[in-house]
Parts: sequence; structure tokens; C-alpha cells
Amino acid sequence: MQILFSFIASVLFGLGLAISGMLNPAKVIGFLDITGKWDPSLAFVMGGALVVTVFSFRWVLRRPTPIISDIFHLPIKNNLDGQLITGAAIFGVGWAVSGLCPGPALASVGFLDEKLLIFVLALIIGSLLANVHFLIGNNSTPRRLGGKS
Repeated sequence: MQILFSFIASVLFGLGLAISGMLNPAKVIGFLDITGKWDPSLAFVMGGALVVTVFSFRWVLRRPTPIISDIFHLPIKNNLDGQLITGAAIFGVGWAVSGLCPGPALASVGFLDEKLLIFVLALIIGSLLANVHFLIGNNSTPRRLGGKS
């Protein structure tokens, strides 16, 4: 059942990215180019997502447990540290240079564009390197999305 709900959520996410134009790197770069020909349309996409998230989280978290899991998997870290700032900076540079972030890149794999496939390959390699760094630095296993730590 959890796999079915994950699939449905992923399809909705991909459709939202496609309809909003976030699969188009030129549109994303236009949004990030605040000193040139700035395209503010993606701000409405992000704002809409923020509104939905704020209200839905308040409603969902009133439940004692999620519908398809035993517990809520919420972040426990709430401070800014060097690791978070460094990771955010690297992510931001990659997003600005490529016009893609991981979600839209993965949603666009079906286009079989050579540059996009290279981006996704680099994304996977970067994730693997980060996991190796995490393992060496902390002597523990990295927390996997939706998995147990």
C-alpha cells in the first residue's frame, strides 16, 4: 500500500513540475537571473507549494500516526551548521549553473536528453560521495529517505 501511495505522490509531483514549467532549465535560470531578464513566474509555483504545505502539515500532524506508516518521519535537526550551509551552497551553485534541481531532473529523465542524463549521473555520483563522506566523518550510516536510520 505504501508503494502505491508513493507512486501516486510521485506522479502528482512530476505532473506539477511539468505543468509549472520547472522541467525547463531555461525557465529556472530565468527565475534565478534577478539582475537580467528575471522571470518571476516560478515564485508563484513556490508560493503555492508553501501555502499547501503550511496548511496540510497542520492538518496531517494532528493525527497520532500517518495513514500508511507507523510513525511520522520528521527532521530532528533545527540548527544551522557548517555542513548544512556548505551543502546548501553547493546545491545552489549546481542549480544556478544547470537550471535543474534533483526533483525536476529525475522527472525529466524520460526525455532521454544527453545533457540531462549526464546531470542525473553526476547527481548520483555526488550523492554516493556524500554518503561516503558522511560514513567516514561520523562512523555511522547515513539516514535514507523513508528508511530507518
